[in-house]
Amino acid sequence: MKVIRIINNNVVAAVDDYNQELVLMGSGIGFKKKIGDLVDPDTVEKQFARFDEQQTLNFQRLAQEVPYEYMHMTNEIVAYAQISLNKELNEEIYISLMDHLNFAINRTKQGIYLSNSMLWEIKHYYNHEYRIGAEAISIVKKYADVTLPADEAGFIAMHILNAEMDLDMERAKIMTKIIQDVLNIVTYHFSIAIDEESLDYERFVTHLKFFIQRAMHEKESRIWEKSLMDMIRIQYLDAYECAAKVAAYIEKTTPYAVQEEEMVYLTVHIQRLQKASEKVKV
Repeated sequence: MKVIRIINNNVVAAVDDYNQELVLMGSGIGFKKKIGDLVDPDTVEKQFARFDEQQTLNFQRLAQEVPYEYMHMTNEIVAYAQISLNKELNEEIYISLMDHLNFAINRTKQGIYLSNSMLWEIKHYYNHEYRIGAEAISIVKKYADVTLPADEAGFIAMHILNAEMDLDMERAKIMTKIIQDVLNIVTYHFSIAIDEESLDYERFVTHLKFFIQRAMHEKESRIWEKSLMDMIRIQYLDAYECAAKVAAYIEKTTPYAVQEEEMVYLTVHIQRLQKASEKVKV
C-alpha cells in the first residue's frame, strides 16, 4: 500500500495493489511519511475500504478534529456491537458515531445535557441496540473519563440501528413511530398487555423492523406456497384479521402495498405474540 494523502500522524489515505483507495488508521502511521511511501501493514490498526468520496472527506475532517483516542473508542464500540449483534454494520457508522460521541463528550464536559424524547421507545423496541448503547457509555468512560447520561445510550442505539439497516436518522424515527403504532393495534385488537420480556415479543419487533425496512424500500418478501398461506389464514383467523389492520395502517403510512405473503409472516408473529401475552381489559 502506498500513501496518497497524509491526514495526520495517525490517519493516511492510501491505495492498495489494485489501486483501490483506502483510509488507514494506526498510531503514528502518518508520522514523517511522504506521498508515495509504502505503508507497513503492521502499523495498520483499522482500514476502511467502502467509503465513498464524500464519506472519505467527512472522515478526514473528523480525523483532524477528534482526538485519536476517540477514534479507538469508536472502533471498540462498533466492534462490540458487531460481535453482540453477530452482523457487519455499515462502515459509515465510524463517521456518524465518532462525530456524535465527540459532541456528546464535549457537551457533557460543559454540563449541557440533551434529553432523548424517544428513549422509552428505543428501550422497548430496540432493546438489544439500547443495551449496546449502555455498554458504549462504559467504553466512553474508559477512554474519555466522562460519564455520558443515560439518554445517550438511546442516541447511540439509533446510530447502531441505522448502520444495521442503512437507514438515515429520519427514517429510523419513522420506523420507531410505526412500530409503536403497530403494537398499539395488536394490543387493542386482542385486549392484551404485551409481555415485553418474552422471546416472542423480541421476535415480533425484530420482524417489524425488517418488514418496515422493506416497506420503506418497496422490497418484496419471499414467496410462500399458497396451500400454506391458506392454512395459516384459516387456522389463525383472529391473528390474520389483526394482521389485516396492521397492513391497512402500513399501506396508509408508507408507499408499500402489503403482499399476501407478508400477511402470513405478520399473522404467524402476531399469533405467537398473542399467545405469549396476558389477557387484560384495555
